[in-house]
Amino acid sequence: MSVKFFLYVIVTILVIWALDAVNINHIFKKNRIVQARVFYLLLAFALVQLITSFIYDFYLASKII
Repeated sequence: MSVKFFLYVIVTILVIWALDAVNINHIFKKNRIVQARVFYLLLAFALVQLITSFIYDFYLASKII
């Protein structure tokens, strides 16, 4: 398995753990639970992708030097 796969697993765990500390319920209207959960899920996916890409690109760049 590649380094990128392990990065995705580790970063996913860290992002879910970090987002658990944020209370996003007060941002949404009442009775919009499904929309809040979808937003939370999409936010988690976006953060995982961005952080993993950054770490992996940094790893590749430092490998060249």
